[in-house]
Amino acid sequence: MGKRRILITGSLGQIGTELALYFKKIYGASNILATDISDKNVDALEDIKYEPLDVTDGKRIHELVTNYKIDTIVNLAAILSATGEKIPQKTWEINMGGLVNVLDVALQEKCTVFTPSSIAAFGESTPKDNTPQVTIQRPNTMYGVTKVAGENLCDYYNLRFGLDTRGVRYPGIISYKTLPGGGTTDYAVHIYFEALRNKKYKSFIAEGTKMDMMYMPDALKAVVDLIEADPSKLKNRNAFNITAMSFAPEDLEVAIKKHIPEFVLEYEVDPERQAIADSWPNSLDDSAAREEWGWSPDYDIDAMTEDMLKNIKI
Repeated sequence: MGKRRILITGSLGQIGTELALYFKKIYGASNILATDISDKNVDALEDIKYEPLDVTDGKRIHELVTNYKIDTIVNLAAILSATGEKIPQKTWEINMGGLVNVLDVALQEKCTVFTPSSIAAFGESTPKDNTPQVTIQRPNTMYGVTKVAGENLCDYYNLRFGLDTRGVRYPGIISYKTLPGGGTTDYAVHIYFEALRNKKYKSFIAEGTKMDMMYMPDALKAVVDLIEADPSKLKNRNAFNITAMSFAPEDLEVAIKKHIPEFVLEYEVDPERQAIADSWPNSLDDSAAREEWGWSPDYDIDAMTEDMLKNIKI
C-alpha cells in the first residue's frame, strides 16, 4: 500500500474513531489527522494528532490540508437520519455545505476524497429486495436527501474536474466500541448491551423489519479497500452498494439466545424511526463492489454476535 496522509472529518463519531485507529495500523499515526467539531472522547484517538474543525469552515479545511500536507480526505462529518429529522436545515448545512467545502479544497490541493453514502439514500419507491446498484432514489428524510445529493455531487466533481472521489453506501453499522449517534439502525447495537446488562431489550423497530447491516471491522476494511483500489476499474465510484447481512430484530434475538438463552426481546416501536426503516431496502445487491474492487465481508450475523458479546464491557 502506498503512503498516504489522511485527514478525517467527523473523526469522533461512530465510524471515525475506529477508522482513525484502523488507519494508524496501516499508514502510521504520524500520517493521520483526526478532526471534529467537539473534542469529546478525544482520548479514544490515542496518539493520533487531533485538530478542531467545523466542516462548514472551508478556510479551516484548506489550512489543515496544506499545513499537514494531506493527500486523502475521508469526510465522515454528518448529522444522521433520526437526529436529522429534528434539525433538517442544520443537517443540510453540515452534510452538504461540509461536502462542498471538502471537494473544493480537494480540487485545489489534488486530494483523493472518500465520502460515505448510506442505505438512507433510498426511499419507498426503490426496489426493496436485492436493491440494484443504480436504481430510483427518492428518500423521505433530510439525511437521505443529503446523501443522494452528495453521491451526485461527488460524481460531478469526478466527471467535470477529474477529482478522485470514491464512496460506499453503508448499511447499518454495528460496533461494541463506539455507541451510535441517532440513527435508525441503532437498535442493533443497543440490543447487545441490554442483553448483557438486563437479559432483555425493547426494540424501537418492529418485528419483521429487515435492514441491511454490517459489523464494524468490515465497514473499516471497505474504506481502505476502496481507497486503494485501481481507479481504472471503478465505474461507479461514489456510491457502491456494500452489505454483509440482512436481518430483522427477531433474527438478532435468535443469534443472541445461542449465547444467552434467557434473553427476552420485546417491542416498543418508535413510529418515526419505524417509518424511516420501512422506506429503506431489505437487502442490497453489492455485486458491483465485488466485481470492481473485490469487496467481500468477513462477518455474518452469528460471527458478529459472538464477537460483540465477547467484547462488550458492562
